[in-house]
Amino acid sequence: MKRLERLAKLGFAVVMAVLCWRPGRRRAARSALAVARPRRVLVVRLDNRVGEALLTTPLLDALKAAGHEVHLLTHPKMRRVLEGHGALARLWSWERPLGTLRALRAQRFEAVINCGNWAEPAVTSAVVARLAGPAGVVLGPANFPSGWLMDVPVPPREGTTSEFVQRAQLGAALAPLPAPLRLSFRPTPPFVVVPGRYAVVNPGGRLGWRRVPTATFGLAARALAARGVTPVVTWGPGEGPLADEVCAACPQAVRAPATDLEQLASLVRACGLTLCNNTGPMHLAVAVGCPTVALFLRMDVARWGHDYAPHQMVDLSQTDDVEGAVTRALAALRLSSAAAPG
Repeated sequence: MKRLERLAKLGFAVVMAVLCWRPGRRRAARSALAVARPRRVLVVRLDNRVGEALLTTPLLDALKAAGHEVHLLTHPKMRRVLEGHGALARLWSWERPLGTLRALRAQRFEAVINCGNWAEPAVTSAVVARLAGPAGVVLGPANFPSGWLMDVPVPPREGTTSEFVQRAQLGAALAPLPAPLRLSFRPTPPFVVVPGRYAVVNPGGRLGWRRVPTATFGLAARALAARGVTPVVTWGPGEGPLADEVCAACPQAVRAPATDLEQLASLVRACGLTLCNNTGPMHLAVAVGCPTVALFLRMDVARWGHDYAPHQMVDLSQTDDVEGAVTRALAALRLSSAAAPG
């Protein structure tokens, strides 16, 4: 069934590419982009995952830094992630497709970026980007068949598979990529759980097969407590039992109360270290500038991780000594003296 659905989407994209084809459009787009000037730009990213939304922020920041007026079309659930982001002039929700599309077309954006993936064509995003920019230049990944809908199909950046770098690459014709590229998140008010030095330990994750066993987080929590750092164990919906297991393994650990995304961001922003799986809180910790130790299972670290100082991405798929790898990563990371206000 999934295979038939995929074939139907690919066929739909090909049909839309044919219907939307205009002679000379790509040549005109290249000529338009040759003139460097501020533009009204719409970025399209329609999925509903926190990490995916945060991985888009380097592109938004690069466009804003280049002087463009940046708009973003995203899934309604992602308003909580990107509302109030400093790069955005306006955040649009993909809630009423026809009404939203009419409103977007009326904006007459000068450039539209389909912020999809290269590995798997995001057909819906490509079609929406094409229809939302009738008079503008439409850019997006140069893959089949989504690339057929683009005025400027953008090839992947050479020398890296990093997802957030490749997304920023989509706007390279409009904004030079700053170095270094970093994720970002809006300012948040303080949220205090414990006084003094603490580290956030988050054993959860959306997909169970990507979670490291809680025993490993318990070991890490004890190692942090031995260094005079209070482990604060955070958890998301349905993850309370995981937090309880870590706290049972480390008597010094403190179970955080239920938090929303903004409270979690504040808690992480003020701590000295975040330890987590490869999941949304990992990207959030990196976005607020917290030193992060992220544990990866069965996922490509080079693509989805943030393997640069002060962060440590630990690939546990390549070792039988899980506890040793985590212990070494914590030892290599110098904990800051950051503490919750008050």
